[in-house]
Amino acid sequence: MKNDIRQPQQERSIEKKNRIIQAGYELFSEIGYYGTNTVEIAKRAGVSTGIVYGYFRDKHDILLCVLEIYIHEVTEPIIALFRQLDNNFDLSTLVSQVLDKTIELHATHAQLHNTLHSLASGDEEVDKQFLALEDSITKGLTAQLQELGVNVANVAERVHLAINLVQSFAHEYVFDKHSYIDYDAMRDIVCRTIVTLFE
Repeated sequence: MKNDIRQPQQERSIEKKNRIIQAGYELFSEIGYYGTNTVEIAKRAGVSTGIVYGYFRDKHDILLCVLEIYIHEVTEPIIALFRQLDNNFDLSTLVSQVLDKTIELHATHAQLHNTLHSLASGDEEVDKQFLALEDSITKGLTAQLQELGVNVANVAERVHLAINLVQSFAHEYVFDKHSYIDYDAMRDIVCRTIVTLFE
């Protein structure tokens, strides 16, 4: 029977728990979720496996903490681009910035991205987190664009489609690399398509 999960209160305990999460983050990135076990996580974190099980029920608990960090790291830079906007913002410039930042984030987190997204189809909790993220971004950006004076019909639907276009292009650019595709031309097409959506 496993011990009750502790919620660290002291700074030293919090730091240990964070080291375990960071170790999970690194190992899931390097060798994948199924290639990682709690013994390796404990070793990377510099703690015993008993300490790991004191803070987490299992490897999946660590995964969910890693997912939370990942979601923050890949969304915060995009949201920051929108925070700086005023009513005079240029949509073409914004779309270009969002596209470039999304490509950068996909490249930086490529291995963990693949690990987490490959789990989503078979892991209800991971899938639920990604769907919640999608909903949150769509609703948040829709509200912000409306506040900035974007008054086209069906803004949420347009935002959602734009997000999918950006994501799809980033995946193509970072992961797929088809030899017959001119990615500069495709990037231009994506930018112009998104701008047209909001005209």
